Order: sequence, then structure tokens, then C-alpha cells
Amino acid sequence: MKTIPAFRICLAIFTVLVVTACASVPEPVPRPKLLVFLVVDGLPQRQITAYRDQLAPDGLARFLERGRWFSEAYYGHAFTVTAAGHATMLTGAYPDRTGIIGNDWRDPATGEAVYNTGDTSAAYIGHRTQALDGTSPKNLKVETVGDVLRRANPGSKVVAISGKDRGAILPAGKSGTAYMYMSASGGFASTTYYMKEHPAWVTAFNAARPADRYFKTSWKPLLPESAYARSLPDNQLWFGPRGGKLPMMMGVAADDAPGPAFYSALLASPFGDALALDFARAAIVGENLGSKNEPDILAVSLSGHDYVNHAYSAESRMSHDHLLQLDQLLQTFFRDLDARVGKDNYVAVLTADHGFMPAPEVSAVQGLPSGRVNASQMLGRLNAGLEQRFGEGKWLAGFSAASLLLNKQLMAQKRVDPAAVAQEARKLLLDEPAIAAAYTGRELESVSAKDSPFFEAMRRAYHPGVSGEVQFVLKPNWMFGSSTSNTTHGSPYPYDTHVPLLMYGPKWIKPGRIETRVEIVDIAPTLAKLLGVPAPSASIGKLLPIAAP
Repeated sequence: MKTIPAFRICLAIFTVLVVTACASVPEPVPRPKLLVFLVVDGLPQRQITAYRDQLAPDGLARFLERGRWFSEAYYGHAFTVTAAGHATMLTGAYPDRTGIIGNDWRDPATGEAVYNTGDTSAAYIGHRTQALDGTSPKNLKVETVGDVLRRANPGSKVVAISGKDRGAILPAGKSGTAYMYMSASGGFASTTYYMKEHPAWVTAFNAARPADRYFKTSWKPLLPESAYARSLPDNQLWFGPRGGKLPMMMGVAADDAPGPAFYSALLASPFGDALALDFARAAIVGENLGSKNEPDILAVSLSGHDYVNHAYSAESRMSHDHLLQLDQLLQTFFRDLDARVGKDNYVAVLTADHGFMPAPEVSAVQGLPSGRVNASQMLGRLNAGLEQRFGEGKWLAGFSAASLLLNKQLMAQKRVDPAAVAQEARKLLLDEPAIAAAYTGRELESVSAKDSPFFEAMRRAYHPGVSGEVQFVLKPNWMFGSSTSNTTHGSPYPYDTHVPLLMYGPKWIKPGRIETRVEIVDIAPTLAKLLGVPAPSASIGKLLPIAAP
């Protein structure tokens, strides 16, 4: 019998072990070719669950039934408005870091109005630029996931689209490209911050005048009247003199042709969102998004729901039907993504920038303390109280986002300690029936904790050098009155902070419902890891449990 040398036996065993070990190591999952980041402006989580049984089979249900659903996702800052939310999602940071404390505020040094994406050095391409129009991310103090991605992969593209300037510019970050709806023309435009002129695909899209096809078209309810029994009927008294009722025609009957009033009205209907998604389709083709090895990002912020909820409330039939209409638009969009990009090549994420409070009249019917506050009258009372303490003069320059801005010129002139004025203003605020909490900037910066459920959320909404000197929060179900809003948002209460967080991408996202509380700041580091890049430098978020098996 022939003897096999020992070294050959060892070599054979070693070879088998190595081959077996290598065979057992799974190949790394490639990065998604396209991240589709969807925002439904002003969508509270409660609407998703309330109407789940009426959703289309492959719209929002794609996330709920075949994707990952975080049912307890919240914002952690107190002043929950559009710009602050859009600045948080892809930076992983709250306003205390982003510097985007609201949609607008006052310059603390001069008292002049500041718009969150305002930049006088940039202008809309092909459209008139008004004072305070949003044209660049100049005021955003931190980087986004897209900024990190493009720094690591210069060939990657980041394109953001919205009905609102802030809904496009803030997710686009410093190095992406933003396109926003133009109410003057019904088209989409970028600004000179991003480019000198539009690419051919944008020019062609606008030349086709897609908005015009909705002229004299009616927004009709999708379902029979009985299906809307769980929402408020149309034409509530508090809708105001214009009311609100479906069906609703787009375009005034006397108009002979589409014009700015018609184009503006489309925003508060399903048709404005349809246009944004059509432009997103054009961007995918025109920019070849999702067609190469480097991942791209397409962010689409759908603004219609916010406009509808402001006018009629999230409890209205108008809002109920708008969500169902939007759901069907998303279903078609997802099918187009499957066909164009490939269902295994992209990840889709959907969230909201804030929720919505019920209209005060709705809360009152439920027996809850609620109401509307006249901001100018409150400011007058506060100034009168400060005059009693410090002498004649307007000691408050005005409201600035969710804070009071002191009149620095008057304090310097009369040699009054700003800290004393701020402390007195805080005391006067707390005497107001509608105020739940108030803190000075000095308190928010220096105190580690307060015996208040709002303190940490208020701290996260406060940015030194941008915010006013006294931050405040209204009581639940109270709002500042407005001629344009029947209800609003901007509080630390769950109706404003609890929003959807839905993710889909079978290759990367494990399906299922997660009931553990998470925060919207968690999105940015999670997506950064998915794209194979570091989290944005200012991010405070944690990784979400999304890994596919």
C-alpha cells in the first residue's frame, strides 16, 4: 500500500478548509444605485393609521406591508415647521446645529427679516426673484448626506425637487441641485447658485407646459361619500368665507387661460404633487439617475398636503381624500421606478417634515382647551409690561421664529442690561394664558436640565446667534391666528412631532414594523451607512435597525 506524504494530507485538508470558509462568506451587498427620498409635507402619522384600510395596494402599502415601518418616529425639537424639518432629515441635526430655526426669522443684530433659504446673490433662472425668495442653502450651517456622498463620490448626483423652495434647497444641501415649482408659470426652476442655465431636459419639460392640462379640471373625491365618515364634512364654518368642498375646479370660471392664480392654486391639490412627481421622472431620465455604479440621490418633497391641511385641517375630508390621491400617485411612481431603475436597484424612504395640530374648533368640540392667539396684541401686552419696568419704548423688536427678539438699540441707548429685559420678558410671557413654557437664551445655553417636558426640545430649537433672546412654547391646541391658515403646526406635541418613517428596498431593508421610539435625526446616519459613506459631521442620530436578512 502506497503511503501518502503527511505534507500532502495537510495541504489537502488546508485547501478544503479554505474553500469551505470562502464559500460560507456571503458576497457584500452592493450599494443601492439610487436613493429615493420622499417627503410628504405636513403628514402626521395618525393619518397613515387612520386610513390604512383605504390605501392602494402598492403606494404607501408597499412600505407598510413589504417594507420597514417605524411606527413611533418623532422630531425632537420644539418648533416643528417646514424649513426646520427639511434641514433635519438629511443632516441628522436639529436647529441648534443646522441654524435653520424656522421658515423665517429676524437677524438678531439688525432685526431685519431673514428667510431660511434667502440669498440675494442668487436668482431664479428664467423667473423674477422677489425679496426673501429662497435661492440657496447659504443659511444651512451643516452638511447633508448628499454633501458627504458627493465628496466621496464626485460622480454621484443629488437632485432635489419640491413645490416649495425650502423643500428642495435644504435636502439638496450645499453640493446638490435643487428645483422648485414656479407659481408664476407652472414650471420648475433652479437658481444661479447651482447653474447658469437649465439643462435641456428641464427646458423641454417646462416648454410642454404640463400644468396647463389641469386647467378647468376638477379635483373629485376618489371614494363614495360614505367612505369619508371618519373625517369632517366639507365647508366647516371655520374654513372661512371661501369654504372648501369637493369637487373643486382648478382655475376660476371667468379665466380664459391659465395664469399665476391658477398655477398657485394647484399647490393645494393633488395636481401639484402630480407635477412634482412628473418632474422627478424627467430628472431620472435627464440626469440618468440610478444608472451607474456610484449611487445617486433623488429627493422629492410633495408640498400639497401641507397646503390642504393649513386650509382645512388634517381631520377634514379634503385632507383625507388628498392623502388617498397622493397614495395613488405614489403607487404609479413606484411602478415607474421599478421599470426604469429596477426594483432591486433603489431604496425608497418616506417621511414628513412635521405633523399638524387639529383645528382649535375641532379640539373645542372634544372639550379640550384651545384657541387662537393674536400675535400683535400679545406683543403689545408684553411691550407694555416691559415699559412699566424699564421705561418708555418698544423693548421687543418682535417675534423671531419661536422666540422674542429684544430691541438691542434701545437697550444700548438706555443702558439697560439685556439679561434683565430677557428675564422680565420671560416672566411676562408665562403670565399669558396661552403660553406653556418660556426660557431665556442664557438658560437654554447654560442649564443642563430643567423640570419641564419642553426644555430639551426647546434647546434643540434654539441656535445662538440666530434665535431671539426668549424661546417659548404655546399650550396644546393653541395657535397664533393667521389670515391664511385655519390650523397649523410648530409645537413639541405629538400631533406635530409624530410623523411617518417608512423604508423599502428588499435587498437592503428587512420588512416589518418597529415600535421602538426613534427620531428623524436617525435617518441621516442610517442612509449614509447604506450608501457607504460617513455620517454628516453634525449628525447626532443613531443607526436604525434596517438590515435585511
